[in-house]
Order: sequence, then C-alpha cells, then structure tokens
Amino acid sequence: MRLKTLAALGAAALISLGGAMAQASETVRFAVTDLAGLEQLQREFEDFKEVLEARSGMTIEFYPVNSRTAAVEAMGAERVDFVLTGPAEYVVFNRRLEAVPVVAFQRPDYFAQVVVLADSPYNTAEDLRGSKIAFGDVGSTSAHLGPMQALADQGLRPGVDYEALNISRNVAVEAMIRGDVAGVGMNFVHLRRIREAFPETKFRVVARGRDLPDDILLAGAHVAPETVETLRRLFADHEAELLQAMMSGEDNQKFAGGGFRPSVTDADYNYVRSMYATIGFPEYAEFVGD
Repeated sequence: MRLKTLAALGAAALISLGGAMAQASETVRFAVTDLAGLEQLQREFEDFKEVLEARSGMTIEFYPVNSRTAAVEAMGAERVDFVLTGPAEYVVFNRRLEAVPVVAFQRPDYFAQVVVLADSPYNTAEDLRGSKIAFGDVGSTSAHLGPMQALADQGLRPGVDYEALNISRNVAVEAMIRGDVAGVGMNFVHLRRIREAFPETKFRVVARGRDLPDDILLAGAHVAPETVETLRRLFADHEAELLQAMMSGEDNQKFAGGGFRPSVTDADYNYVRSMYATIGFPEYAEFVGD
C-alpha cells in the first residue's frame, strides 16, 4: 500500500511539473499599437522583453502591426495574444473582442487640455462658445477625444457650441497665432513642446480634463487565465526592473516616473466611453478616423 501511495504521489508530482514546464515554455505574441514595424518594436521593447522572458520563463515574440485596426484583426484571429495600447483603443478592443485588462502602464501628467493665446480674450471655456477649435489626430485620446470631453464637462458640445477642426499640432498653433482658430486641444507634454517651439508666444489653459485612464496591456479572450494571472504577478513583483528596462526606448519616456497597476479594471475606462458618446460614437465599436 505504501509503495502504491508513493507511486501515486510521484505521478501527481510529474503531472504538476509537466504543467509548470508547459507554462514555462509557453510562447506568447506581443504587439504595440503605437509602433509600426519590427524595428521600432525591438528598439523600444527589446530590453523589456528580455526581462519579462527571464522572469516568466515564457518566450515573447514581437508581432508588429501597422495600425490599431490591424491589431484588432490579429487578436481576433488569435495571431497575437497581448497588445499594449491606449485607452481610446482599449474600449474598442474590449467591445469587439472582449479583450481582458492585464495591467495598466501609468503615464504621469497624462491629461487633456484646451490652450489659447495668453493675450486672447478667452479666459474660460465658456468664452470659446461660437469659435473654432483645433484638435489633433482623429481618435487620439489626449489630443482629440480628451480635449473635447474637457469642454463637454463644462457644457460645450462639438458641432453645436463650437466648430471642431482636426489639424496637426504645430500647424494648429500657427493658425491660432494668426487668429484662424481660438484654441487648440492637446495634452500636457504637447504644451511643453509648443512652448519650446514657439518661445516668443505665451499660452494659457482654459479647460483641463481629469487625468486620463492609463495605457493598458490587454489579453485576447483566447489567452488562458493562468497566463494572464502569471503576467499580472510579474508586473507587481518586478515593477522597478521592468520599468527600467522600458526606459531604453525613446517613445517609452512617456512612462518615466510612472509604474504598473495590475489592479486595473474595465470600469476604469468608462470616462473614455463618455468621450466616444461626446463626439457622436456611443457604440465605440470602431476606431474613429480609420
């Protein structure tokens, strides 16, 4: 009887070990919607990938995409498992594919605002009623949806209380200096950059939105819950190491001083859903502008 018990325990141990080895040797595919091409992915995330592989035992394969729509299609076809994307993109992924939040990538000072010239007659959001306002790329969380929501939070509706234009940022600022538009929607980092680009011009913020939801690593509905949970624990246990590895990338400097939030939930992105409703897309099932 004792020999049978030992044999049973040994078999159970082998099964458990086999499962652990299977997880350790698992290959997962990773995409980033803001980066086009394999070279950019490698430049920004190669060090991060190496740390993640070392800590998880998984093999991480880069899966380059040339658009957020391509990323959705790839995840829907189960060609990619994990995607790092922005908050405006996440709600579409979730609506179309029931993608699962894994961990939020925090961006300090990530909020939207509407900027005017300091010597203009516009001192409040209400003063912009009836004017033309420029916004960034269609569908951008912090340059289009966010600034519009900041105005909506103060009672101004696009297409009703002001005319909205989508213009590249520096061109929009030049138009504002000429008097062609009253204000420009942008985020805090954009404002720092235009102050550097236009040192002789003074600017004023007349509308500031709440801090925007974080960028997010999401998993396809086909990914095993155990794999998702393994990555969540890794981000919690090795936050400093993973964040430092990301800082080798130029684009990833937007995450400097931030961190990871494994406690992220779908409800954290309801503010983004409000933005889609504000611009007239309450279903948020498609990417605006694609």
